[in-house]
Amino acid sequence: MEMVTGVNEANVTAWMVEHLDAVAPLDFELIAGGRSNLTFRVTDAVGSTYALRRPPTSHVLPTAHDMVREHTIIEALFPLGIPVAKPLGLCVDPEVNERPFYVMEFVDGAILRDRAQAESSFDVATRSAIGDNLAATLAQLHDVDVDRAGLGDLARHDGYIERQLRRWRGQFEQMKVEGVDHETVIEEVGDELARSIPVQQRVTVVHGDYRLDNTVLDHEGKVRAILDWEICTLGDPMADLGVLLCYWSEPGDTTTALLGAAPTTAPGFATRDQVLNAYARHTSLDVSHVAYYQAFGYWKLACILQGVFARYRAGATAGDQGSVEEFPAHIAMLAETAKQTLEN
Repeated sequence: MEMVTGVNEANVTAWMVEHLDAVAPLDFELIAGGRSNLTFRVTDAVGSTYALRRPPTSHVLPTAHDMVREHTIIEALFPLGIPVAKPLGLCVDPEVNERPFYVMEFVDGAILRDRAQAESSFDVATRSAIGDNLAATLAQLHDVDVDRAGLGDLARHDGYIERQLRRWRGQFEQMKVEGVDHETVIEEVGDELARSIPVQQRVTVVHGDYRLDNTVLDHEGKVRAILDWEICTLGDPMADLGVLLCYWSEPGDTTTALLGAAPTTAPGFATRDQVLNAYARHTSLDVSHVAYYQAFGYWKLACILQGVFARYRAGATAGDQGSVEEFPAHIAMLAETAKQTLEN
C-alpha cells in the first residue's frame, strides 16, 4: 500500500480512534486543489468521512500554517450558524504526526473550480443564484461580533491594510525564487496602495481568500461550508469583497490566463457588478471604495502565488505536482492588473 506523504498513518489512525471514535482501518487521500495547507479526506472502516488539515511538509514560514489558530476560528464560528465544517478535534502533540493537525466534518457538495464543473453541477437558473448566495454569506460573516464570538484577541483591530501590506511584501521577499524577478512592480504597487488606504469602517472577521472555489455548495447553489481559513484574521471587511470580485471572472477578463475556464464565465452566473450590488443589499457597509480593495486583492494574490511557486520548487506539496511553469508570468500579470485597477 502506497504511503501518503504528510500523514503518519499508524499514529493518526490511533489518535482518531481514541479521540473521534473512528473505526480502523482508515484510508487517507490527499484532496487535489490545495496548494498550501494540506487537506486529506479520511474514510474509516464503516464509511464515515472526515477532513484532516495539516501544514505543508517543508518550507514553512514562521507565522503561516497555524493549525491551532485555524481550528479556533471555525470552532468559534460554527455555533453562530456561519457555514463552516464542524470541527471535531485538534492534535498538537508532535509525537503523533510531527506537526499539529485538526480534523473536521467532511462536507459533501459541489466545489466549482472550472466552467465545465459549473455547467455539469448546476442548471442556468441555479447558477444565477450562486453570486447572491456567496455575497449574502460573506455579509453574514462580516456581521459576526468578534468579541462575542470569542475572537476579539485573534488580531489587532486597527491598521488592517497597513499590516497586510507589510506582511505580504515581507513574505514575498522571503519567497524569492532565483531567476524570477517581479520586485519593481510589486514594490511600486505596494507603495501606491500604502499611500491611498481607505478608512476602515468596521472590525470584522476577514477570511482573506473568500472565493467560489473555497466554498462547498448544496444542490440549490447555497453555501454549505466556507473552506481554507488559513489566512483569516480581524480587519477590514472590504478586503474580502475585493478578493471575491477579483476571482469572479467574466468572459474576456485579462486574468483568464491565470484563472483558466473560470466557473463564473458559464452562462447564468451573475456579473461582477451584480455580486457587488448583492453584497451591498445584505450589509450597511459603504462599498464605494471597492476598486481599491480589488487592486489590493490582485497585488496580494501575486505575493501569495510567489509563495506557492517557491514551495513547489522546494518540494513541499505532498506529491501534488501541478504545473507551475506559468506562475512567473501570472505573478507579473496580477501585479500589472493591480496597478491598472488603481489607476482607473
